[in-house]
Amino acid sequence: MAERLTEQLARDLDGGFAELVRIHGSAVRTYLYRVTGSATEADDLGQETFLRAYKALLDYTPERRGELHPRAWLLRIATNVWRNDIRSKVRRPVAAVPVEDYSDRWADPGPGPEEWASRTAERELLGAALGKLPERSRTAVVMRHVLGMSYVEVAEAQGCPVGTVKAQVSRGLLTLRKLLGPEAEHLREVRT
Repeated sequence: MAERLTEQLARDLDGGFAELVRIHGSAVRTYLYRVTGSATEADDLGQETFLRAYKALLDYTPERRGELHPRAWLLRIATNVWRNDIRSKVRRPVAAVPVEDYSDRWADPGPGPEEWASRTAERELLGAALGKLPERSRTAVVMRHVLGMSYVEVAEAQGCPVGTVKAQVSRGLLTLRKLLGPEAEHLREVRT
């Protein structure tokens, strides 16, 4: 599928880009949601990610567009967009008004209210723990265990060796287990 996408990007940038967004938009949003902890921020940063990706693709030759590894490339851009957002917030702090995200409630009508409440509490607990991880470990854990990327893909997205990614994921998981304590055993069964 990635080969067809890159071929399409090489032939027809606009059509290929629409397909790129369709195929990888959910992964980019999920990644950004897990590293920021905010659905609103994930949406905003996701739009910025795809805007930057499109601008970059305009400057790429068709040959270079044909050689892309789209998911890793997009997640690298998303990581940079997120880091830039953090830097700008540190320079210009803004009082945030919390907005509750109800999208998960309507997305899965299957479970009953008790199961939903349990899942929500577990996700919030895991999300809070993820937020306490150092940036590199957090991005590596999210890419590897939430998005299901291979170590090679994560290494490409982070621009570092595979061994470094394995160490980041290992340290991140160890820190999560310490942060979550007894809850960690129960959360291993929950898919984020």
